[in-house]
Formats: sequence, structure tokens, C-alpha cells
Amino acid sequence: MFVLVEMVDTVRIPPWNFNRQLNVCVCVVFNVGLCICLYDITKMEDSYIFPGDGASHTKVHFRYVVFHPFLDEILVGKIKYCSQEGVHVSMGFFDDILIPPESLQQPAKFDEAEQVWLWEYETDEGAHDLYMDQGEEIRFRVTDEVFVDTSPTGPAAADTDTPGSVEKKEAPYTLIGTICEPGLGLLSWWNN
Repeated sequence: MFVLVEMVDTVRIPPWNFNRQLNVCVCVVFNVGLCICLYDITKMEDSYIFPGDGASHTKVHFRYVVFHPFLDEILVGKIKYCSQEGVHVSMGFFDDILIPPESLQQPAKFDEAEQVWLWEYETDEGAHDLYMDQGEEIRFRVTDEVFVDTSPTGPAAADTDTPGSVEKKEAPYTLIGTICEPGLGLLSWWNN
């Protein structure tokens, strides 16, 4: 689920930040995963100050702790909400997990009134509706990952948008999961 990734970057530090503590951010790196925290700095090369800049430019080799679960890994999260798209799951530090309708325990249906998915579980005594309520813990298998390049686009692409249109923000990193196997789904289903 978590891996150490070696990275190299040229860090620009303006003169007024020379005495400040190192700040690192939590961000998604395309085709790498969600960078959680700096693990260590393995090498710092010589620093350069370019004419007219005054900032220090240093090539730094470092390792980052990255959230990047492998395919078919089984994870446990909490249901954030349900929609027609499927069940949206959160792991606390990562919210972009989707279990689409075709990957739910079957037969499943969406209850419009309560905005929840339910599994119509068949037993000898008849059918039982098992609801997937918000906040419930859910065990799922990772089946796919989707990286979307969210880098800024140039002005030519921005001009093609129609005036007044609202741009839908896409998550840069999304996990797709499944619960249509025995032992997967809400933990409360399998406790007994």
C-alpha cells in the first residue's frame, strides 16, 4: 500500500527563505501515486545562483513515502457516500475511491430515497436487503487505478470553453475497486 519512491528535483529557494525549515507537500505525482511525506534526502548537489535571480538552485535526490496500492490488494475504508456512479470510499487520508455498480455484490440496486446501494441477499428464508450506509467500514479489492493529468492548460485551451460553463474538477488519482467476491463488502456482513 505504501512504497518508497526515489525522486530527483531541482529546488529553488529564494534568499528570504534561506533560514526557513523545509516544507514538503502532500500531492499526487502522475503515474507514481499520492506522495505522503518526505522520508529522507539521499544527496544534495552543488547549489547555483543564476544572474538576475538571487535564489539558490539545488538538485536534490530524495525518497518519498507514496500511497500506491498494487492491483488486487485488499484494503479497508469507510463509505463516504453513495450515488448512481457507485459507492464512494474514503481511507481518511485518501477519498478518491470508487466501487462502480457492476462491481458490487449482485443483485444490487440503488435506493433513490435513501441514496444508498443495497445488496439483495438471497437465503432459504427469502431475500434480505443489506444496506451500504454512509460511515460503514468496507473491505474492497483494488481493480484499477486512474491517473488524470491535471497540469494547467494554456490559454488556447481555456478559450474553447463556453462562457458561463462550470468546469468539473477531476481527481488526479482515483482507485477503482470491487466487492463482488466472498468476504468483501461491509465488515458487518461477515462478522458472524
